[in-house]
Amino acid sequence: MSGRLSRRFYRQDPVTLAKALLGSVLVRRLDSGERLSGRIVEVEAYLGVADRAAHSFGGRETKRNASMYLDGGHAYVYFVYGMHWCFNVVSERESVPTACLIRALEPLTGIETMRRHRRQTRETALCSGPAKLAQALGIDRALDAADLTSSKSIHIRPGRPPNEAEVAVGPRVGVDYAGEWALRPLRFWLEGSGHVSRAPKRRKAPPP
Repeated sequence: MSGRLSRRFYRQDPVTLAKALLGSVLVRRLDSGERLSGRIVEVEAYLGVADRAAHSFGGRETKRNASMYLDGGHAYVYFVYGMHWCFNVVSERESVPTACLIRALEPLTGIETMRRHRRQTRETALCSGPAKLAQALGIDRALDAADLTSSKSIHIRPGRPPNEAEVAVGPRVGVDYAGEWALRPLRFWLEGSGHVSRAPKRRKAPPP
């Protein structure tokens, strides 16, 4: 469908996809027909079976993470801490359980609705974290396994790709249990954005 990222785009390894998603626009259409959207400013890559921080580590496959095994371009939505939803984009191909966690957005449209959903007025606090953006956009388990190339409810469209100098990299957040994998530079964000999930120690991403 025009205006959406293609299946081919999603069938990249998760590190390449995570960096490529920066600057793209996540679009959510509510049942009311209202359109909410935000520019992707922070993404984490999860490398699948070998990655101790990934839900599919060791080849684990459960009802919860089944969507990770779908073809690239599907949504993987999971519940965490008994209270929050998180939205991921499945990468690579069917049966290769890798994904990218969308950690933060810069709100673009539907901002007043996001404020109501979040009970928050400060714009930089609306989508500055994976649970926040899911709440702001009304994302829940109903969107798990949604096909981002065809869904009427959620998709990603191309935006302005950042240049190399605008991309920073560092360790992922909240995965200390993963040992050395917690230290790997698999989190990418737009340098200087006021919408990222936290103020990290910034350093530039290495060349691809």
